[in-house]
Amino acid sequence: MDQRLGAAMAGQADGARPWYDRRVTLLKIAHIGNPVLRQRAREVTPEELSSPAMQAFIDDLVETMRDANGAGIAATQVHVPVRIFAVEVQNNPRYPYKPNIPLTVVVNPVIEPLTQETFENYEGCLSVPNLRGVVDRTTEIRLTGLDRDGRPIDRIVRGLSAGTFQHEKDHVDGVLFVDRVKDPRTLCTWAEFDRYHKQPFVERIVPFIQRMGG
Repeated sequence: MDQRLGAAMAGQADGARPWYDRRVTLLKIAHIGNPVLRQRAREVTPEELSSPAMQAFIDDLVETMRDANGAGIAATQVHVPVRIFAVEVQNNPRYPYKPNIPLTVVVNPVIEPLTQETFENYEGCLSVPNLRGVVDRTTEIRLTGLDRDGRPIDRIVRGLSAGTFQHEKDHVDGVLFVDRVKDPRTLCTWAEFDRYHKQPFVERIVPFIQRMGG
């Protein structure tokens, strides 16, 4: 069991103030080079998922994502190697062209490509500060797993939103978007993306979003 979650549950057992009985906490985001980002995260059991400590951790994960203006975040990015990630896009200032996605927490995710068609996506990452690059992503996927309450998730995700879920699934497998950048010449800082690449990318991706419906 992860050390942080284990300590929280131990606190409940000895009568200490429960770790989950507190205000939501912003978690420290791991950056590229940290070994936690390169390990395959472990599965979460139903009993562990239902524990107050894990539910509190999920609250913290979501709040950390929102505070950083991320479109998604995985547990490994906050130093907890479990197979959980969250995705949410609500008029995100970092990605103003992305279709909105309601808050979605996925536990033990599985992604199945439903097509061989791919699209080129300019991606960034909270764990790779100030860097963007072009990654090929599958245009249509089947996403399965559990939600935070242990209920099954089984949905089809298409278009740019499919890329977001693939990015987060990569994290729990120890993969970063830079691993998938085929042409290193596409790598750029956020400032240079805005200056040179954003407008051409938006002009290309908006028709794709309209065609794929997200």
